[in-house]
Amino acid sequence: MVRWPALAPLFARSCSRHHRIAGGWIGVSLIGAIAPWPVLAIPPVVPSAEVSPANAAVTTPAQGQTLTLNGRQVSIPWVVVDGQIGLADYGLTEHLGATLLSTGDPMQQPVQWFTDPGNPIELAAWLQDGYRFLDIGPLAERHGWQVQPGGGNLQLSTPPAQVVALRRVPQPGGEQLIVELSGPAPASLADSGDALNLTLGATADARVIGSAIASPAGAYLGALTVTPTIGGLRLQASASHPPHLITQANPNQIVIDVRADSLQPHSIAWAPGVRWQQRYVSVAGQPFPVYYLQIDPTQASLRPIWTDPTAAVGTAPLTTIAQRWQASAAINAGFFNRNNQYPLGAVRASNTWISGPILSRGVVGWNEQGQVRMERLALQQTLTTASGQRFSVLAINSGYVQAGIGLYTPAWGATYRPVIESETVVTVVDGIVTAQQPASTIDPGGLPIPPNGYLLALRSYATAAQALPPGQQVSIASDLLPATMAPFPNLIGGGPLLVRDRTLVLNAQLEQFSAAFGTQAAPRSAIGLTATGEILLVAVHNSPLGSGPTLDQLAQIMLQLGSTDALNLDGGSSASLYLGGRLINRSPRTAARVNNGIGLFFPQP
Repeated sequence: MVRWPALAPLFARSCSRHHRIAGGWIGVSLIGAIAPWPVLAIPPVVPSAEVSPANAAVTTPAQGQTLTLNGRQVSIPWVVVDGQIGLADYGLTEHLGATLLSTGDPMQQPVQWFTDPGNPIELAAWLQDGYRFLDIGPLAERHGWQVQPGGGNLQLSTPPAQVVALRRVPQPGGEQLIVELSGPAPASLADSGDALNLTLGATADARVIGSAIASPAGAYLGALTVTPTIGGLRLQASASHPPHLITQANPNQIVIDVRADSLQPHSIAWAPGVRWQQRYVSVAGQPFPVYYLQIDPTQASLRPIWTDPTAAVGTAPLTTIAQRWQASAAINAGFFNRNNQYPLGAVRASNTWISGPILSRGVVGWNEQGQVRMERLALQQTLTTASGQRFSVLAINSGYVQAGIGLYTPAWGATYRPVIESETVVTVVDGIVTAQQPASTIDPGGLPIPPNGYLLALRSYATAAQALPPGQQVSIASDLLPATMAPFPNLIGGGPLLVRDRTLVLNAQLEQFSAAFGTQAAPRSAIGLTATGEILLVAVHNSPLGSGPTLDQLAQIMLQLGSTDALNLDGGSSASLYLGGRLINRSPRTAARVNNGIGLFFPQP
C-alpha cells in the first residue's frame, strides 16, 4: 500500500450498485469497492516554496501518464509533488468537464466545476515537464472524490450520480442539451468533430432514457442515442457545430451548447511570461475566433522545431513534434511539399540551416536576448572553384527545385534522394569534390551526405558539371539580404509579411505567392511582435458567419491584437496551436501533419 505524508486515508465503502436502464440492467462499481487498499482523500495543501510555475525541481514521489476515472482509463499526465496530486490542466477540462476561468496568477487557476461562475474553486498550479499541473485536492475534498496514485496510474472515483432529466432547449442560432443531475459527475466530450459524443459518469433509469430518445431531432442537434459504458453513460447525436460543455450548480447541470459562436473568451496566465487568450476579433463587422499565446521572450525562449531532429524531411502532427522536442507550447510555421514532405522555406536553428529561404519570402528571426525582427529574406550563396569559376547556389536543404544548383548538408539527413531524374549529384568532402554521378545511378535508398561535407544537386547545369570533376577544390560563401537578419541565429520562414512598423505591407505577389493564395479565405496561423517586445503566436479560424480570414483580414486582426510587426505562417488544416499537451485551437482530428514549427521552452531549473 502506498502512503503519502500529506494524504489522509479514507476508508472505502462498498458502492457496488445496479441501475435499471432502457429496459435492462447495468452494473456500476466504484473503484473504492474493489480496491484492496484504502483510497485516499486529499486535503488542500498550499504549494511549497520549492514548487513554482517556473521551477518544479523537487523530489517527485510518484507520477504517471494514465488516469482511471470511475473505471474508465484515459491518458493524462499526473504527478505527486510535496503531498499534492497534480493533474495536467487539460485532463480536468477534457475528462471531467471543468472550465478554466481567466486568471492573472500563473500559480492559481480558478475552475468552474458544478459551481457558480462567480464562486469558482481555486487550484494551485505549477509547470513541470512541459505540462501545467493543477492540484485536485480542493475538488476532491469538496466533492468527496476517492483518489489512489501508484504504479504509473492514478485512480479517481466520484460519488454516484443519476441523471434526473434530459432537456433540449432551442436557442437563437443553436440548441442546448441540458443534463440535470442528482449530484456532480464527470463529463467528457470525445473528439468527434461536428457530433455530440458525451460520456457521463452517471446512471439513469429507463424513464429518463426513454424520454431523451423520444425527443425529435432539431436543426442543430440530431436524435439522441444513449448507451451504457464503463462507469456511466454515453450520449451521441449528430451536430451542426462542435458542441461546447459547461457545468452549473443549483441545480447540478451539464449544459451542452451547439452553435457556431460557442467560443468562450478567457485570458489565463498559464506560466510566467505566457498568457493564453481566446476571444472574437471583428473585422468590418465579421467576428473571427482567435486563439493566441502572448509571450515575454525574456522569461521563455523560442526555438525552431521540426519533425525529426536528425533530418529536415518528414511530417507529423504538431502535438507529436512538440512533445518530441519537449516544448511546452508550439505553433506550426513554414510551408512544405505534402507529397515528398520537403520543407519550402527558411528554418535556421542556432545558426545552422535546416532549410534555406526561398523567393525572398517573409521570415521571423530572433536571438536568445529576446530581440525579434521580421523581413523579406534572401540568401545569396556563391560556389567558387580553385580556378576562380563562380556559380550561384539557389537553395540549401530545400524542396524548392529549379534549374541550377541545390545544396544539401548533413542537416538534411543521412542521405539525399534525387528530386528529379535528370540531376547530377556532386559529393564534396572537406572542400574537395570526391565524386560526381547522375541520379539514374544512385541507389533508391539515396546517396550518403558526408558528415564533413555536402552534396551539390546540379539541375540542367552542364557548365557546372564540367567545372566540378573529382579533385576540384571548392568553397561556398553566403550572404543574407538584408544583412540586418544575419545576427539572428534562429529563423523561420512563412509569408507573406503582413505588418511592418504598424503599417500594412501585405503583398503576396511580391513574395511570389499565387493570386488565388493572396485572396482565399481559410484558417490562419501567424506570429506577431508588440510594441512592448512580446511575441504573439496566433491561430484564427472560421467566422460564425462563414469562412476563415483572408490575408488582409488576418493583417487587420494582428493589428488589433497590438502587433507592430506580423508574419503569416502556413494555414488551412495546418493551423495548429499547441499548449501543455493538447491543441487549444482545434480538434486534433482536423489538424494536418506539418513539417516544422516554433516551440516554446522554459529555462531548466
